[in-house]
Amino acid sequence: MTDPKMMAQMVGGAGFIAALDQSGGSTPKALAAYGVGEDAWGSEDEMFGLIHQMRQRIVTAPSFSGKKVLGAILFEKTMDGDADGKPVPQLLWERGVVPFLKVDKGLEDVTAGVQMMKPMPKLDGMCARAKEKGVFGTKMRSVIHEANEEGIAANIDQQFMFARQIIANGLVPIVEPEVNLKSESRADCDALVLRHVLRNLDKLPDGERVMLKLSLPVEDDLYAPLVAHPRVIRVVALSGGYERDEANAKLSKNRGMIASFSRALLQDLRADMDDAQFDAALSGAINSIYEASVCNG
Repeated sequence: MTDPKMMAQMVGGAGFIAALDQSGGSTPKALAAYGVGEDAWGSEDEMFGLIHQMRQRIVTAPSFSGKKVLGAILFEKTMDGDADGKPVPQLLWERGVVPFLKVDKGLEDVTAGVQMMKPMPKLDGMCARAKEKGVFGTKMRSVIHEANEEGIAANIDQQFMFARQIIANGLVPIVEPEVNLKSESRADCDALVLRHVLRNLDKLPDGERVMLKLSLPVEDDLYAPLVAHPRVIRVVALSGGYERDEANAKLSKNRGMIASFSRALLQDLRADMDDAQFDAALSGAINSIYEASVCNG
């Protein structure tokens, strides 16, 4: 059973979800943007140690709290780590931020215009461990590159197959079939995502609900039927490579969607900032993303 207080916050809270779940493939870029070059580590463990230090600094900053940040998506190593001497999920919830866990294991090669998720044979065990640590939900990402209906249908069917498994483990899944913003058929991809997400939502049994994390659509308010769907807890938007100002502007035109930004949240943070500078930069980002998330409700 999910935590009722966390559920209430995710259903009706004002704010957004911070995406702090960079994995092995995206961590070097995140560290480079933070001002930490590849010469700063000699092994993967050292690299993950550096990104954990960055995440620790974020989640313990004064401005990072449930007043404006509803939830935070964590990488597995972050979930297993500590901040301020406490397990990260515990610390987050003490600050009013609902913890989520990224569970996918990366992407397959492009087939039929999409990248499916790799198999997750240990998903049940990961869900059990996350639940023990006080995690509320999960997130899993696949990618859509072309408006190939067969590929998009299979992509979203796979997302919902895993979502049902996650629900059975007592967690709330965030389903994320990302549309590549560089796709030459983005608008058609968006329309197919809407069609096949609705098809899968309508097949969910009574009482089963999901969250959706979607690319900001070409057509404003395209995803309004998903925002209103009774089996959807919340629809959140990824920044997908947009700079923060552009992502916020586009988000503000999509009623009922809230942000779940990563790069757009972190883009002004630097490792060499002192604590006051760091929190000022983070606070500015949080405030602007919060405003974009609540102005369109």
